[in-house]
Amino acid sequence: IEVARSSKGICLNKRKYALELISEAGLSGAKPMNTPIEQNVKLTNEEYDVVVAKNGEVIQNDTLLEDAEGYQRLVGRLIYLTITRPDICYSVPILSQFMHKPKESHMKAALRVLRYLKREPGLGILMSSDNTLKLQAYCNSDWASCPMTRRSLTGYCIKLGESWISWKSKKQPNVSKSSAEAEYRAMALTTCESFGFSNCLKI
Repeated sequence: IEVARSSKGICLNKRKYALELISEAGLSGAKPMNTPIEQNVKLTNEEYDVVVAKNGEVIQNDTLLEDAEGYQRLVGRLIYLTITRPDICYSVPILSQFMHKPKESHMKAALRVLRYLKREPGLGILMSSDNTLKLQAYCNSDWASCPMTRRSLTGYCIKLGESWISWKSKKQPNVSKSSAEAEYRAMALTTCESFGFSNCLKI
């Protein structure tokens, strides 16, 4: 992790690491993307595609990758990058679901994340010098967003003053029967995490 100090505070980033990933993927000359993942994209595994095809639904031709290890290695390194990049913590966990039998569409999505990183490889976390000890938490849910399991997604971030100190995007453990239930599950997880920080800071 690169540490940059200034009058504004301490900035933590992985600029060199991100540029190394981009270079190794041969994307140094590629056009940067504005978002880490395509809007409304639904990535699925091979087993799901087989079931859908049996039901007579038309699915896009999508073959398994010959080099699964290359995909696994790339996603693993992207997971490490989320330590200082909350902006990719939604897309990377989605990609990590397909480590066993990755497909062409999964690699395409992973390379899109790299092209997004190319726009601002030095983006990171600023620990402000004039922070207060005020905790703020934000959360949201995406109801039944996983096409394979119909499980919802929880996303949250927690700030101390104006500095991000915790963030996560993960599937909920159970299927929610409504969007309201999914929201409450997201709030419950965020509240538990917030209480942990509150106890540590004794505020």
